[in-house]
Amino acid sequence: MATTKKSPTDETKVKAKADAAKDLQGLFEDGLKDIYWAEKALVKALPKMEKNATAKELKSAVQSHLEETKEHVSRLEEVFKSIGKKASAEKCDAMAGLLEESEGIMKETEVGPVRDAGIIASSQKVEHYEIATYGTLAAFAKVLGHKEAVKLLLATLKEEKACDKNLTALADTNLNSKAD
Repeated sequence: MATTKKSPTDETKVKAKADAAKDLQGLFEDGLKDIYWAEKALVKALPKMEKNATAKELKSAVQSHLEETKEHVSRLEEVFKSIGKKASAEKCDAMAGLLEESEGIMKETEVGPVRDAGIIASSQKVEHYEIATYGTLAAFAKVLGHKEAVKLLLATLKEEKACDKNLTALADTNLNSKAD
């Protein structure tokens, strides 16, 4: 009796869930729900990072980012409204993982310069995720013709890039060297 051999691609194909996005609009909306959840989770996580930071400049940067993140939540609500959808969040596994890692870094470092360096590193990972997400969503919105959404998403993207640049400058202004 001959057995049918499966091709290697049969084993690596992922079966789509029943509610999977069927078009770019669906993928765009799923991405918005993800980043909406992520930004709201960040609003809850940033105060803990600020409390655990010791360098005055880092505390100030985290506080500033918290205020900006609250604005990002509001701006995302505007994006949802601009496409005729109610704002809703869906757990973002990527951000959940990044925030869990950040928590772990704080637990695994002594209070002071080493923890500050860890907070900067984990904050930059969050920023890079956000930059990738907002860039992608803005590109989707452009293709879909959501002009207001493009404008709003690009405004947030610009702020995320500026925050990343500020964190790099903060690390370079000898905060990291104090952690030796």
